[in-house]
Amino acid sequence: MKKFEREERIQFDATGYEFATLAVRSGQQRTDEGEHGDPIFTTSSFVYSSAREAAARFSGDEEGNIYSRFTNPTVQAFERRIAALEGAERAVATASGMAAILSTVLSLLKAGDHVVCSRSVFGSIVSLFDKYLSRAGIETTYVDPTDNDDWRRAIRPQTRLFFLESPSNPLAQLADIATVAAIAHEQDILLAVDNCFCTPALQQPLALGADIVIHSATKFLDGQGRCVGGAVAGPDRLMEEVYGFIRTGGACMSPFNAWVFMKGLETLKLRMEAHCASALALAQWLDAQPGISKVYYAGLPEHPQHELAKQQQSAFGAVVSFEVKGDREAAWRFIDATRMLSITGNLGDTKSTITHPGTTTHGRMTADDRARAGIKDNLIRVSVGLEDLADIQKDLALGLAAL
Repeated sequence: MKKFEREERIQFDATGYEFATLAVRSGQQRTDEGEHGDPIFTTSSFVYSSAREAAARFSGDEEGNIYSRFTNPTVQAFERRIAALEGAERAVATASGMAAILSTVLSLLKAGDHVVCSRSVFGSIVSLFDKYLSRAGIETTYVDPTDNDDWRRAIRPQTRLFFLESPSNPLAQLADIATVAAIAHEQDILLAVDNCFCTPALQQPLALGADIVIHSATKFLDGQGRCVGGAVAGPDRLMEEVYGFIRTGGACMSPFNAWVFMKGLETLKLRMEAHCASALALAQWLDAQPGISKVYYAGLPEHPQHELAKQQQSAFGAVVSFEVKGDREAAWRFIDATRMLSITGNLGDTKSTITHPGTTTHGRMTADDRARAGIKDNLIRVSVGLEDLADIQKDLALGLAAL
């Protein structure tokens, strides 16, 4: 088939465009077919014109596709789009958000190195650091993410990485990313930020001084609960190491999942605006309910880091957590009384979800670790979807009536 003569018209140059445009158009490299939609390259391997060409590809002397574990055009398109949205030189796609964290740590750290991690992180991250990475000789110290001095005090000569979520799961604690980055860089320590709750539509940690951004693409990047995947973004020199780990270790993203995530990114800005508007209104409503003892949402003026959230985020996110008056049984009664919200551990869906963190997402943590992280038995997490706000409130009112 004849190639197009005006390549500059066929291929999109992302330079100088705004976020919403990048989310729709960046990353794609059209083939000679001139397709408008993003293609899915469902192939495990690629064919060479000669043995010499195959050898040149495998040796790295010639660029091109080799094997879909580490060179697939659909996955690469997703990586380019994530990099564009985060303002990163490069991104690497992974099989899951946890695979993104594992790949980052194992590619950049070695036995004897030390990590300083926020105490307020997803429960599986604690299990990864304490149970598995410790076997590889990588030690972890946990700190209060809101206490800048706590980060500084935890530094050892062997410290190589700071890791945090901001906002945290599920208590919406924020770290001052710019300050924590400055503390890290004083000692040549890397800062990695899990940007899952905000996405680049609301927060860009690299612009605040972070070195690495990590995503569970499973959540808001997809936005409809369809696929599992992750991504790591940052400077090329670091991402080359992460890419090397993925190439060898195999924790790669499938072409189909990459295609689904690219479709999700096209509506990311609009979805996050709608999620955040409903979440703020819901947090305000919950805060006024007599059966609720505390609401965790940075959009509320009484949140201790409300002003910081206004500085480093463009909105407050879609996750609202709250404590009901009573114990675990009261929280379970509340959850079981709802009829529309999905009882599931996932978040970031168009469908609102409701979760009891203490026995699900953070259930593998010890009771002491949960207590230190502030995960109480009466805590409930709601990921606010795109249903009508009045219907979400009506469903939660059933929970309140069951207390």
